[in-house]
Amino acid sequence: MKKLILTALFLFFGLTSFAQIIKYDSVDMERQHAALPYYSYGKGLGLTSPDSIFQLNIRFRMQNRATFNHFEDGEESIDAQVRRLRLRFDGYVGSPDFMYSIQLSFAPEDVGELEEGKNINIIRDAVIVYKPTDHWDFSFGQTKLPGNRQRLNSSGALQLTDRSINNSRFNIDRDFGIQVHNTNEFEDKLSYNFRGAVSLGDGRNWTDNEDTGIALTGKAEIYPFGAFKKTGAYFEGDLMRETKPKLMLSGAFHQNNQAKRERGQTGNELFEQRTMRSTFADMIFKYDGWSLMSSYMNRTAKNPITVNPEDENDVRYVFVGQGVDIQGSYLFRNNYEIIGRYSNQWVDKEIRAFEPNTQQFSLGLTKYIWEHAFKLQAEATYEMKDYFLDKNTNNWYIRFQVEIGI
Repeated sequence: MKKLILTALFLFFGLTSFAQIIKYDSVDMERQHAALPYYSYGKGLGLTSPDSIFQLNIRFRMQNRATFNHFEDGEESIDAQVRRLRLRFDGYVGSPDFMYSIQLSFAPEDVGELEEGKNINIIRDAVIVYKPTDHWDFSFGQTKLPGNRQRLNSSGALQLTDRSINNSRFNIDRDFGIQVHNTNEFEDKLSYNFRGAVSLGDGRNWTDNEDTGIALTGKAEIYPFGAFKKTGAYFEGDLMRETKPKLMLSGAFHQNNQAKRERGQTGNELFEQRTMRSTFADMIFKYDGWSLMSSYMNRTAKNPITVNPEDENDVRYVFVGQGVDIQGSYLFRNNYEIIGRYSNQWVDKEIRAFEPNTQQFSLGLTKYIWEHAFKLQAEATYEMKDYFLDKNTNNWYIRFQVEIGI
C-alpha cells in the first residue's frame, strides 16, 4: 500500500510538473538565443515552474559516422564512431534577464583520453548571461570566444561532416572569462554587432599552472542588407531561402598573453610560455537557396619553437601560419543540398620543417529531414600535403554521417 501511495504521488507531481511544458513565445525565445554565444536550431523540450521564476530547456544531439580512409603509403582503414554526443540545458532563473547555458559532452573524441592528474573534459559550456536590454548581454563562465564564424556555429549546424582544417588549427575555441555582446540586428536595414572577451587563455577545464597572463578578444560584424532570417548567420546553408540577398562581413582579433599550449586554448603544453596573436575575417552570403562562405585566419608568435630543457631534441611549438577557406552550396526544393569546400593552409617558415602545407577539396551531399536537427550527410575529401624534407602525400576519405537532436 505504501508503495502504491508513493507511486501515485510521484505520478501526480510528475504529471503536474510536466503539464508546465511551455509553449514558448517566439519573440522571447529568439531574444534568449541571441544572447547565448552559440546557436542550436531546435527548441528542445521546455519546462517552466508554476510561478514562472525559472525556466529549463533540454536538448540533446548525436552524430554517428562511418569513414573509409585511404593514405598514399598504402594504408587503408575503416573508422566508425559516435563523433559527438552532447546534452545541453539552458533557461533563466528569477527573470528572463538572468540566463544560464550548460553543455556537456560524452563522445570519446569530445572528452579525450583520461590522463593521471588531468581534468576530464566533460564540461563544454557553463556560462551565466545577464541581458538587461535587447541590445546588451554580459556573460561569465566557460564558453566559445568570439572568433572565427564557423567555430561559433554549432557543430550540429554544419553542412559538411566537420569544420575545415584551418578551423581545427587556428581557431581560439572555448575559454573561461567575461564577455560583452552588443547586438543591433534589423530585418531590412544596416545591422551590426560588437563582441568582446577577457579570458584566461588556457582553454576549457584548465586548472594547472596559474599565472597572470590573460587573453583579449574583440570582434565586429556588419550586415549591409539587414540580418538573416532566424539568426541565419549561425547555421550553414540557406535553409530559410532568403528572398533578398543577405551578407555578413566580420573581423576579429585575439591576443593570448603567456599562453601555455601549442594553439593557445588547445594542443600540448609548451615547454615555455609564448604570446600569440590571431586574426580572423569572415564573409557569408545567402540568397534563394544559394550560400557562399569565405574565411581567413592566422596565428603569429615570436620565437614559436620551445625546447625541453632536459632533452634538446624534444621540441614543441606554436602552430603559426595562415589559412583560407571557401565554401559554397545550393539547397534544392526537395531539401537535398550539394556543398563544395576548398581549404588552403600555409605554415610559417619557423615550423616548416615540422608541419606540411596542406590543401583540401571536399564535396558533400546533405539531405535535411528536419532542418539541421535531423539530417543525412555524405562527404568525399581529397587532401594534398606538401612536406619540407619529405615527399608530398595525397590522401582521401569518404564519410557518411547521421545527425539527430532536439
